[in-house]
Amino acid sequence: MDRVKIKIRCNLCGEKFVLRGKREQDRIETGFKQCLCSNTDDFEIEEQHG
Repeated sequence: MDRVKIKIRCNLCGEKFVLRGKREQDRIETGFKQCLCSNTDDFEIEEQHG
């Protein structure tokens, strides 16, 4: 289980979030559920290195 930094951008309102998560096999769990605009599905997710 590795700790990783994730950048999430909402494709509806443009809000950005930077979170830390845990990599478990092929998934990354951050606990993120929805954007401030109530969007739960339409995100751009990028893993940050360094």
